[in-house]
Amino acid sequence: MNEQIRDREVRVIGTNGEQLGIMSSRDAMRLAREAELDLVKVSPMAKPPVCKIIDYGKFRYEQDRKEKEAKRKQRTVELKEIRLSPNIDENDVKTKAANARKFLEKGDKVKITLRFRGREMAHIPQTRHILDDFAASLNDIAVVEKPPKLEGRSMSLVLAKNPNLK
Repeated sequence: MNEQIRDREVRVIGTNGEQLGIMSSRDAMRLAREAELDLVKVSPMAKPPVCKIIDYGKFRYEQDRKEKEAKRKQRTVELKEIRLSPNIDENDVKTKAANARKFLEKGDKVKITLRFRGREMAHIPQTRHILDDFAASLNDIAVVEKPPKLEGRSMSLVLAKNPNLK
């Protein structure tokens, strides 16, 4: 801004957004001083660079406000985990599915983990249906983002809210 602009020629935009044309940076600085404002380079990569005659303090304040507003509006998606075991009862699965439904409606992703302990590791293929049934019970609101996968002593899948639903 101001004296830090070293370019020979710049395209100048006035205080009301009107094009003042291409002129030397010295003439542009003179115009900015006459208006008691700052000359700020807004597009340095353009040929010639674009400068604007504005109040720099007000410009920075507006930019900061816009950034804070954008940050406030964005929502982080959390990954909630629900743990199951191979010998889980039918009603327990329904309860866990109800909790998963709440998380999905809030917009979070849900990771369903089936934990194997001891001799349960010998029966992994027979227990995969638990994860499949769990995902099927939520298929009206969720889609499978990552299919069931065995990782060490646990098998897990990730469900996300169906993007076609509002």
